[in-house]
Amino acid sequence: MGVERLIIIIQEQGISLLQRHLYLVFVSLFFAIIIALPIGILVTRPPFNRKVDQILSFLNTAQGIPSLAVVAIFLPLMGVGVRPAIFALSIYALLPIARNTVAAIKGLDPDVLEAAKGMGLSKKEVLLKVELPLAMPIIVAGIQTATIFTVGTATIAHLIGAGGLGRLIFTGIAMNSPQFILAGSLMAAAIAITLDQLLGLFQRRVRRKYGG
Repeated sequence: MGVERLIIIIQEQGISLLQRHLYLVFVSLFFAIIIALPIGILVTRPPFNRKVDQILSFLNTAQGIPSLAVVAIFLPLMGVGVRPAIFALSIYALLPIARNTVAAIKGLDPDVLEAAKGMGLSKKEVLLKVELPLAMPIIVAGIQTATIFTVGTATIAHLIGAGGLGRLIFTGIAMNSPQFILAGSLMAAAIAITLDQLLGLFQRRVRRKYGG
């Protein structure tokens, strides 16, 4: 395999497929975050907080479902294309975000919360000014985990017609062409590593600001 051939493949197909892959990742993560955060907060409130351990156990178990199975579930329900891919990726990504949100809020020091209430803060103010800021480092860690999962799972989304870097990988498998497989895999890995480093940097900044 020549390096020149690999470069040509990336130049001819890689940029458009990279754009589609990033679109799938970022849109899915956006929906996952705006769904998972409210769910995580709600679970820590009555009456759901009485079963918070069972809910956490369910979220941990659900995360063990293979990503291909999650994508395949929505194939007969929504057909092929970008929309079912984003829906499936969002569902898969929200699990670690919701799990970390619940665990972070549940693990806060009760004395700190009582002190906030003693200062006259309302329940909403306690949530926005105390609970969420203190829980944010762990929540960001959940988003970081979800991001890595989504980058990898988005390659499988090609199987339901969503495009992305999975097209290079599965084309390479079908044609027994290591060049295509390597091109798709390297680009997906580069995305995952870059986003992981950026979110890790953000998490450290949040941790320094709010402690923890």
